[in-house]
Amino acid sequence: MLTKLLGGGSKDKHVPHAKKENLVRIEKPIENLPDSIKTHKFKSLTKEQEHMYAEVLKYFQDEKLLVRNSEKHSDGSDPHAKSPLTLEEKAWLTRECLLRYLRATKWNVSDAIDRLKKSLAWRREFGISHLGEENGDKVNSDLVGIENESGKQVVLGYENDARPILYLKPGRQNTKTSHRQVQHLVFMLERVIDFMPQGQDSLALLIDFKEYSDVPKVSGNSKIPPIGVGKEVLHILQTHYPERLGKALLTNIPWLAWTFLKLIHPFIDPMTREKLVFDEPFPKYVPVNQLDVLYGGELDFKYKHNVYWPSLLEMAESKRRHYMKRFQKFGSVVGLSEYDLRGDGEELIYKV
Repeated sequence: MLTKLLGGGSKDKHVPHAKKENLVRIEKPIENLPDSIKTHKFKSLTKEQEHMYAEVLKYFQDEKLLVRNSEKHSDGSDPHAKSPLTLEEKAWLTRECLLRYLRATKWNVSDAIDRLKKSLAWRREFGISHLGEENGDKVNSDLVGIENESGKQVVLGYENDARPILYLKPGRQNTKTSHRQVQHLVFMLERVIDFMPQGQDSLALLIDFKEYSDVPKVSGNSKIPPIGVGKEVLHILQTHYPERLGKALLTNIPWLAWTFLKLIHPFIDPMTREKLVFDEPFPKYVPVNQLDVLYGGELDFKYKHNVYWPSLLEMAESKRRHYMKRFQKFGSVVGLSEYDLRGDGEELIYKV
């Protein structure tokens, strides 16, 4: 990545389009993983890893555990205020969640526990700790809906390894820089996580910096975020969504965007850098029947906010209800597996 960052920008590339007869018109998200893409059970742990995982699990299974209600106390809350884990927070603390934080801390038990507690506090303060607006999340569709009216972020399709795809299109920016833009990104990250199939716990980002003439320019704004916003987003992704990014494909990167990437490069952790792919053909990583025609796929996707947005919300809520129903079915305990919670089997594959 560093070598690429030291280079220049890139112009829009010619992308070979699929044959017209193969195109599929679509205006809504793809609700489920196609049969042509397979997932697998999660990797087994070594005995040492099982022991470290058991330590973290035991800590968060403690019914007397209290967690801070905010990370930075920017809401003016009591910095010492704590409360027990809620039902939704226990559902968030899955086997895979604990393992993601262990991997991110290089299997340091105390560091993993500390980071998990900080993320729980951040989720409470940010307003997403209830796993959906139907359960009381403050960052909801009413708040961020205006941000997506131009279709600048879209959940659509699955890549080769069954990761759900979130398209980010800064060139369709329709609002002035504000904290709501960060709330919108987090909201969409939570939605693409809702779309994860059984056996997959990471996502793919497809980032296109192309300018779009149909989106009116916003006075005093740029499709490249200020460095402060970029650092905040990086902090959120790396600190509170560790191991969630499976692949990030970037295309149509202008000189200004390369400059921005150079500036934030020191803040990108090495594990994230390895997952960034620059200006390679998207069909190399995404089946054409899951990919937007703009990038060489067969999906003739047109964003219509009054069609796409309610469909996204309805599908995501349905998936969350399925997840929570199975969480309660299997005892509402910390450490249940996302493989079981996203599945439909009658027995647990990964017992707590």
